[in-house]
Amino acid sequence: QVQLVESGGGLVQPGGSVRLSCAASGSIFSFNFMGWYRQAPGKQRELVATITSSGITNYADSVKGRFTISRDNAKNTVYLQMNSLKSEDTAVYYCKGVKMTSGYLIDYWGQGTQVTVSS
Repeated sequence: QVQLVESGGGLVQPGGSVRLSCAASGSIFSFNFMGWYRQAPGKQRELVATITSSGITNYADSVKGRFTISRDNAKNTVYLQMNSLKSEDTAVYYCKGVKMTSGYLIDYWGQGTQVTVSS
């Protein structure tokens, strides 16, 4: 059973920073890619950043230059460093892993962690 567990969310002031962690129950090498998505109240879930098994990263335009996704293979953990936070970054942040299972690409999601940017 694949499990992804996010942590690190909370209340942060505008302009502040926070780091989210996504711990996988197994080796993250087995994932084709992993990523962070977010969902604000009343909005659809959207991509924030992804990282492939070879370390290639991709970012939403709204977070480029402010957020950094990284991975620690030894800890089976993916991180999202969020800097220069804005009120519009307020959302529930979800970790996603995509893995080939029995010939199919399967999505695995964490339970989400709330990030609130407010003074």
